[in-house]
Amino acid sequence: MKFLARWRARKPAEDAETAYVSERHGVRSLHIGSDTVQSSMRLAKPYDLELSYTRSMMAFLLFVQNPKRALMIGLGGGSLAKFVHYRLPATRLTVIEVSPQVVAIARQYFQVPDDVPPRFQVIVADGSEYVSRDDVSADVLFVDGYDADSHAEELANRSFYCACRARLAPGGVLVVNLWGGDRLFTTLLKRIASAFPDGTLSLPAERPGNVIVLAFRDQPTPFEWTALTERGKLLEDEYGLEFGRFVENLRKMNEHDASRLYP
Repeated sequence: MKFLARWRARKPAEDAETAYVSERHGVRSLHIGSDTVQSSMRLAKPYDLELSYTRSMMAFLLFVQNPKRALMIGLGGGSLAKFVHYRLPATRLTVIEVSPQVVAIARQYFQVPDDVPPRFQVIVADGSEYVSRDDVSADVLFVDGYDADSHAEELANRSFYCACRARLAPGGVLVVNLWGGDRLFTTLLKRIASAFPDGTLSLPAERPGNVIVLAFRDQPTPFEWTALTERGKLLEDEYGLEFGRFVENLRKMNEHDASRLYP
């Protein structure tokens, strides 16, 4: 996901070294603190999920049906936020983003809509502090907390993951984007597993590098492959995402046998 030198860079913000936008072949991308692509949007399809890791984060729908409340830590270019907002109309989504600059860029260049509370709102706040609030609750909690080329430590320690678990409603799931090249990758997996003792799953995204971790608030029963495959087909028809491939990719990093997947 590296920036190519021949891209045309546009620097819309005052602090252009912190965040800037580039375009290539009809795809607009956001960079924060480095040349790494943080988020991308195809201009002809602004509400689709361009990057494979954002599509993989929607795999939570295999395990949580009809979430009423979603909380997202980290807005970036807003691809995932837009998809949840437009494709899950019954879900109330709150997005927490620490940088007002990122929010401004996402709305100006990536078609992130204005707030429509309570169904959709973006709050400028510290995500680690927000999840410590007792009045916050969600059925699904997304965390995509990278700063430049590494995971933001305040969104990656065990205390933060424990707070995330406390914010989840019964049956809820935490969805975390990790980068396999992060030197702390194995440590982060262990931290999440420690904070979520009732079960986690790792889903490698189709493009090598990103791994999506699904952490369950409550201990689920083993998942039957047959049921997961059937649900994947229904979700693929409904959302146009590769849920069948998600099911197959769950075999790569998780305990399983011929009939069941064990979180």
